[in-house]
Order: sequence, then structure tokens, then C-alpha cells
Amino acid sequence: MKGKFLAAMTLAMSLVFTGCGGDSGSSSGGDKPAAGSEVTLKIGATPAPHAEILEQIKPDLKEQGINLEIVEFNDYVQPNIALNDKELDANFFQHEPYLNDFVKEHKDVKLKNAGGVHIEPMGVYSKKIKDLNELADGATVSIPNDPTNGGRALLLLQKANLLKLKDGINEEATVQDIAENPKNLVIQEVEAAQLPRTLEDVDISIINTNFALNADLNPMKDALFIEDKDSPYVNIVAVREDESRDEINKLLTAIKSDKVKKFIEEKYQGAIVPAF
Repeated sequence: MKGKFLAAMTLAMSLVFTGCGGDSGSSSGGDKPAAGSEVTLKIGATPAPHAEILEQIKPDLKEQGINLEIVEFNDYVQPNIALNDKELDANFFQHEPYLNDFVKEHKDVKLKNAGGVHIEPMGVYSKKIKDLNELADGATVSIPNDPTNGGRALLLLQKANLLKLKDGINEEATVQDIAENPKNLVIQEVEAAQLPRTLEDVDISIINTNFALNADLNPMKDALFIEDKDSPYVNIVAVREDESRDEINKLLTAIKSDKVKKFIEEKYQGAIVPAF
């Protein structure tokens, strides 16, 4: 009886140690995950430059067990709605003034700025004139119809000495805040993504750089006037207010790397400026 008991104990101990031995070799690569433990992060982005920048960090995140899935959008509304509804884990397409205004207008949306990445100087474009001095009296101008980018466009027109806004007005400016309009410019408010299509019909258009790039416009060559590089409109990665996952921290570290800075500087030649 004693012999049978010892044999059973020996077999049980053997099984225990065999199980421990199998676990010990499953994850020993530091940040590298165990096989089969890859996590997918879905991030919404406009095609250029945001999706192009994200493509640069996919291999780096892959090594850390994160599969970066980029979902492209061509508007400024759905990426925030999808993120708030948990269809995305983050988005990368907007600056903080726009996000703040969006959250103010949509009370059920709870999003926050997770970190700034780059600046996209807004520019003045035209297919009808080569210099702003050629702009005729009564010329038509298309600008973004969302509040923050619309105000930003008006500030750019003011900086180009084409109009003057009321004293104390900033990025929240609207066409009603125009105090002086010496050229009697006719302002047309259009959805930001559609602005490049208006170039055949208007004299000048104020276009965000991402949509200019999508339309094969080179901000450094084609813009008649452009924001300074010290523009406060830094494009950010946005997440939900309750976000605290380590995968998001790894995403932010990767997107603010020297590798990405070099890519932005070499690819966009000043049209996009790193903000880190």
C-alpha cells in the first residue's frame, strides 16, 4: 500500500513540474508578448498626412504586440463619434481647439487630448490668381464651415491684410465679426473636406493642409499665403476621457519618436511641422 502511495505521489509531482516548465518559456522577451497575445488598436485618421504618419509606426508597435488598424475618414465629425461610441480606440486628425469645440457642442461626447504630434499650416489657394495682390473687388472666398477652422481661416485672411476683424476676436471669429472688408470679399462657408473642389468656382480658398495634400496641392509651393510655423493648432491624438491602457502610451511614444520626426521633415518638406 505504501509503495502504491509513493508511486502516485511521484506521478503527481512529475505532472506539476512539467506544467511549470511549459509556462516558464512562454514570455521572456521583455516588452515582446507571448504568442497569441497580440492586441489590436483601431485608430481613425484622415488619409494624409495622418494615416501616412501612422503607417510608419505599425512595425514598431507590432514588435510590442500591438496590431495597429488604421481606419480612414474624410470628414471631421465621424472620427469623434466613432471614438466616443467605442468603435475606435483613438483618432488622429484634429487640433485641440476643434476637439474642445466639438465636445462643447456634443454634450454626450467625452474625449480628451492624449498628446500633440504636428502642425499643419493652413493656406490660401487659388486656380485663378498667382498673387493675392491680383484679388479683385468682390472676389469670392471659400472657408471651412466648422467653427474653429472657420475662425482660423478668417484670422489668416486678416493676417494677409484682406480684411479686419473686430477687436479682441480670436479663433472663434465668424463672418459676423468682420469689421472691415475693403475688397468686399464674398465669403462662402463650405465643409472642410470639400474646399479643394471649390477652387474652380471661387477666387481663393482657405484649405487645411491635410485636405490640400489629398488634392495634390503642395502647401509650400501652391499656397499664396500660409500660416506661420508657430501656429497654435497642433494636431493631436484623441482618446476617450476614461482611457488609461498601456497600449495607448506605447502608441504615443512611437508616434513621437525620432523616426517619425525625420519622416515628417523629409516627406513634407516644411508643409507639416513636428510639434515634439
